[in-house]
Amino acid sequence: MKKDVVPVQIRGILPADSGCALFIGDDEKVFVIQVEHNMGNVIGNALRGTHPERPLTHDLMGRMFDGFGIAVERVVITELRNATYFARLILKQENELGSKIVEIDARPSDCLALAAMQKKPIYVTAKLFHEVEDMSEVLTRIGDEGGEGVEGDGSGPA
Repeated sequence: MKKDVVPVQIRGILPADSGCALFIGDDEKVFVIQVEHNMGNVIGNALRGTHPERPLTHDLMGRMFDGFGIAVERVVITELRNATYFARLILKQENELGSKIVEIDARPSDCLALAAMQKKPIYVTAKLFHEVEDMSEVLTRIGDEGGEGVEGDGSGPA
C-alpha cells in the first residue's frame, strides 16, 4: 500500500449524549468520529465477536457480498468536509472471468461496521490523519479512570 494512507484501528468506543465517539488511530495518534448510538452498538458487538439474534443490515450486506463472491478488501477514511467524515469501501469480486475492484462512497460508520465484522483493514488518508486533532490523551485519561464505556483494546481490525 502506498504511503498516502495510514493503517489505523478502532481503539475505543465511548457512548455520548448524541451518539457514540469512535476513537480511531494508531499507537501515535487517535481521533474521534461521532456515530449514532445504534452504529456504535453494531461496531462494538462486531469488535467483541457477539452477534445479534437476528441479522442486522450490515449482516445482510455481508451475506449478500458472500453470495455474489464479493469481499471487503479495506476501508479508507478519506476526508473531513464541513464537520462530516467521508470514506470509501473497497470491494473485490472474483469469478471465472477474473477479479474486479470496486470503490464505493459510504458513510464511515457503515464502512467501519463492515470492516469490524469482517476483520478487514482500516486506513486513513495521510493528509487527513495529519489534519485531525489528536485525542490520544482523552482516550488514555478515560482508560485510566476505569474505562467505563470504552470498548475495544486496540486489537480491532488490522
